[in-house]
Amino acid sequence: MHGKVAMGKLMKAIGLMSGTSLDGIDVALIETDGEDEVVRGPGMTFPYDDSMRRVLVNAIADARDLKSRDERPYSLAEAERALTESHSVAVAQFCKEAGVERSSIAVIGFHGQTVLHRPEMGLTVQLGLGDLLANFTRCPVVYDLRAADVEAGGEGAPLVPAYHRALVAKLPQRPIAIVNIGGVANLTWIGEDGALLAFDTGPGNALINDWMLKKTGAYLDSEGATAAQGQVDEDAMISLLSNAFFAETPPKSLDRNAFSTDAVQGLSVEDGAATLTAFTARTIAKAREHMPWEPELWAVAGGGRRNRIIMRMLAEQVHHAVVPVEAIGLDGDSLEAEAWAYLAVRSIRGLPITFPGTTGVAEPSSGGVRADPTAHVIH
Repeated sequence: MHGKVAMGKLMKAIGLMSGTSLDGIDVALIETDGEDEVVRGPGMTFPYDDSMRRVLVNAIADARDLKSRDERPYSLAEAERALTESHSVAVAQFCKEAGVERSSIAVIGFHGQTVLHRPEMGLTVQLGLGDLLANFTRCPVVYDLRAADVEAGGEGAPLVPAYHRALVAKLPQRPIAIVNIGGVANLTWIGEDGALLAFDTGPGNALINDWMLKKTGAYLDSEGATAAQGQVDEDAMISLLSNAFFAETPPKSLDRNAFSTDAVQGLSVEDGAATLTAFTARTIAKAREHMPWEPELWAVAGGGRRNRIIMRMLAEQVHHAVVPVEAIGLDGDSLEAEAWAYLAVRSIRGLPITFPGTTGVAEPSSGGVRADPTAHVIH
């Protein structure tokens, strides 16, 4: 980063998130000092069309054999530019619809698209051209926020816990768990004194989405309707739960493709969906094995909170209330985008974004790369 910015002043920041579910770009605006002060603004989602989604699906497949962050075969380079252009359009639409003056934006936090996450190899790859986005939007951009943590021996994920802690600072419940169910599910445990423990719990929607796409052509099981018609196959569940990941001590993180649907291949569409849905819920509940105390409240963000069967199954597994984050005054659609805005502000202020209890990095660490608009816009 290029030096620190004076503390205390609220900065207006936009966050951009394109998650592993590949459903679209979430854009959110907040004002924050990067610490305890957060004023949440509007959030919007700009869905990918089928062609863009196919580009990203192919990019993830093409990235499986990458051995370094610097490799960019032609297909990935093309996907990276298309992704960046789509984000610039989303920023323009967001500012227009929300009535936000571009000149008032201090920084844009740009997640990009994760196509490979192998921290055990010291490797995490997010597509996204920060310089190009800065020139398209005429705003400073902070991007590549995971890489420094991985290079320092951390997991590079999850990065959202610092924002979760700021959001729940005034709530009475402790401990509290904030669960994000995207393609992968992750959890932040926040203790009495603000202590953080965070890790990926297992698959979120990814396996369910893969199963539905393969079997029905649909991109997801809307509200869990297909799973609701099926029965959980306990033999397949035993196979799924035997993965060594679940016994590992946190912090720990997953690649979107770390699991497969092989265990449910012989099942009906409905039973396969029910089993994979139960797998997501059980592995989130199983995360209690790693917690000092069980949460008094489970607040769920991400697309998975709309799957009523995941929510019901999780509630059956744990001993306290399971609610969508809207029940505590948050927005489950924009939460991660908001977090990227918050992390970008922390980054330019030289504040840590990862911690020993969240990524396993040896000491609290900052990260991110800053890109400023050049004098001439690149077309």
